[in-house]
Amino acid sequence: MSRRNARAAVVVWLTGFTAIVTAASADPVTIWKPAGISSSQFESHAAFDPRTGDFYFVRSSPDFSGWRILVSHCRKGEGWSAPVPPAFAGDGVEADPYFTRDGDTLYFISTRSTDGVKRKDLDLWRVDRTAGGAWGTPRRLPEPLNSKSTEWFPRPSPDGWLYFGSNRPGGLGGNDIWRGRAGPDGVWRVENLGPGINTAGDEYEALPSPDGDRLIVMADGDLYESRRDGEGWSPRVKLPPEVNSAGMEVGAVFSPSGRSILFSRDTKGPDSGEFFVYREGDPEPWPPQCPR
Repeated sequence: MSRRNARAAVVVWLTGFTAIVTAASADPVTIWKPAGISSSQFESHAAFDPRTGDFYFVRSSPDFSGWRILVSHCRKGEGWSAPVPPAFAGDGVEADPYFTRDGDTLYFISTRSTDGVKRKDLDLWRVDRTAGGAWGTPRRLPEPLNSKSTEWFPRPSPDGWLYFGSNRPGGLGGNDIWRGRAGPDGVWRVENLGPGINTAGDEYEALPSPDGDRLIVMADGDLYESRRDGEGWSPRVKLPPEVNSAGMEVGAVFSPSGRSILFSRDTKGPDSGEFFVYREGDPEPWPPQCPR
């Protein structure tokens, strides 16, 4: 091969390689199917333990019912362990796990029995770690965060608000997004996020970003975004079609940097609900890989 032909071959190879990289990086949404986690059931609502790196998530039937929280450990050189119920698991349906940034507290929803009484409505709960790092006794959050109606998806924000969904009276639709904050007297007060976020339809989940400037809202099966606007939020805008498909998108969680969002999608296929990653800006090594 002549020097000219060799140079041309290199140029063609580099051009092709660049095109492949560009095409791959142009797709902001990719599937995430960790071995040992992905199954024919519906996996959703991921939560990574900031202390241990353990992976908490919800597994339900393919039709998205019978929710249970499971946890998997990253075994050195082996990958994710077989998922099992966490130490704080109770009876009934449980879902929507979420860690505080320091890993000291995990929020979730549950129909577990309290005082020997079986509950039918989902309530907001939290469990705190003991001084030794083990999980303590879960506590049902007080009124008016909880009500006689159903509550969903408790998510704290950096400014002290706790966001959640509820179908309680006083909303604009079937389910609305609410938020609550404890005053100096320790009494919780709640408020509806209003018509910029809520509609006559169903809004179930609201996820504040790590810096508190964005809000991802799950409404009627799609994911929307709102931006901080003073003390409130701008009218919500649907995320791009690469994120929102013909199926349901649910259970979003931000990466620590806020540049990536992990969510679940009903694929309508044999794998049912699967995890997908929506990346914004420069790629980052997240979700965490296992084995590391």
